[in-house]
Amino acid sequence: MEAASVLFFIVGVTVSPSRSQFFKGESVILNCEDDSSAGWTLRRNTTEETRSQCGSTWGSGDGLSCEIGYMYEEESGVYWCESRGGGASSMVVNISVSGGSVILQSPVLPVMEGHNLTLSCQSKTPPSNPSADFYKDGSLIRTEPTGHMTLQHVSRSDEGLYKCHIRDHGESPSSWISVSGTPITSTNLSVSVPGSASPPASDPSPTTTFNQQVFRVVCHLVVICPYCIATLLMVSIYRQKVSSN
Repeated sequence: MEAASVLFFIVGVTVSPSRSQFFKGESVILNCEDDSSAGWTLRRNTTEETRSQCGSTWGSGDGLSCEIGYMYEEESGVYWCESRGGGASSMVVNISVSGGSVILQSPVLPVMEGHNLTLSCQSKTPPSNPSADFYKDGSLIRTEPTGHMTLQHVSRSDEGLYKCHIRDHGESPSSWISVSGTPITSTNLSVSVPGSASPPASDPSPTTTFNQQVFRVVCHLVVICPYCIATLLMVSIYRQKVSSN
């Protein structure tokens, strides 16, 4: 019988295009990653709205999927999925809409610890010099002549507020970048399912088998020898008594 597979789903928000900053006037599509019948729907908090639902005062769609055709700065905020029972999704996204001419292209979801992180500084109009300055928590990290910066093997210490600046074009809004730990995968999660086949155990080496057999024989001898010696002594004493009689 084939081994049964167990899948775990985390309801979150996907953003297309997948980034956290947008220019004013751009469009975006948001979706709830839903594999249940909980009836998840998209909601958001902005400076002007609280828990507003897609299709009410913003966006168009069926709630599970929502499209904003023209984004305004006032639509910057937190977006998440919520079930009919009021339960919130395990992941939320922060979206920032800029009325300026520079944005920072950064991942909308947390970066996995140990992975590389690439940030891009983008201007609304092509700059004559794409060189960009990258900042973390207000401090300059470095200047990249190509406008792209890659951080190798990120860790929790790389979390923070990032922004960029292009000379003669301006500065991007700041975006918080999170770093998450190792996810639960089939390689580090063992689930016992009734009726599923267990993986075959590896065969022991001949040397290991021989050593185990020798150890067992020695153990048996240690247990049996005292009884044998006691029996021989009793027989010897009995014979001596018979001879004396």
